[in-house]
Amino acid sequence: MSTAAPVPAEALERCFAIDCAGERLPAILHPGTPGAARGVLVVVGGPQTRVGSHRQFVLLARQLAAAGVPVLRFDYRGMGDADGEARSFEDVDADLAAACAAFRRESPGLGEIVIWGLCDAASAALFHAWRAPQGIAGLVLLNPWVRTDTGEARAYIGHYYRRRLLSAAPWKKMLRGEFDFRGSLRSAFGLLRRALARTPADTQAGGADDPTQGLALPARMAECLRRFRGPVLLVLSGDDLTAAEFRDCVQQSAQWQALLAEARVTRRELAGANHTFSRRVWRDAVAGWTLEWLRTW
Repeated sequence: MSTAAPVPAEALERCFAIDCAGERLPAILHPGTPGAARGVLVVVGGPQTRVGSHRQFVLLARQLAAAGVPVLRFDYRGMGDADGEARSFEDVDADLAAACAAFRRESPGLGEIVIWGLCDAASAALFHAWRAPQGIAGLVLLNPWVRTDTGEARAYIGHYYRRRLLSAAPWKKMLRGEFDFRGSLRSAFGLLRRALARTPADTQAGGADDPTQGLALPARMAECLRRFRGPVLLVLSGDDLTAAEFRDCVQQSAQWQALLAEARVTRRELAGANHTFSRRVWRDAVAGWTLEWLRTW
């Protein structure tokens, strides 16, 4: 009987390059169980790399692979070590398609791909998933980016300034005569004007073949989610302006509320967590929720 220790998942990791329109995208494959039918494609949010803040994507991939789930991390064009010019999350459809195709080639037996994205990578995943020719089985969306000028201002007023008022620090400054009343009022009135106005920046343009073109970013994302019919895991941080703006967006949108109420959507909230889940306990919670959710369908 062999007494050899099992090979750790990280020892099986493999680097290779993905071709996307003649440009090179560096990728790391975490194989998981040989022949696994479902894998996770981690998409970066910008500016970001395949490693992730505080190695978040590396640690996530290793935890999932150790549990048998294949994972692919990569840099899309113009990001990290990839070739090409910098691009926004709205212009990475070809990169995601190339990564999905490469994931399947490098993982024999892989049939279903789940896209895992934080912030604007979650938005990019929604834009891609509903019309992906390769077929995307599910989505993990963390603190989705629904940023508009109006929405950002409302989030600041409703969350940042409320928290400041409850904090002792500004009141102590007032008592010491160090508080900048004029600057604070100017900033507050500026945010209020933005919160009450709708500007051209609130509108996003899709591609010529995209029926969601011309919609404001939150409405465009909602329409993409409506068209994508697979299961979704939504994770929101408790201490993050992007997550707060998303919650505000949902509160004000009957369409978003109806979509998130569907049985295919699983929602998780992590109280106290920041935008990138920088503490180990937060990262582990996200990885655990991801793995648990992957095993429910």
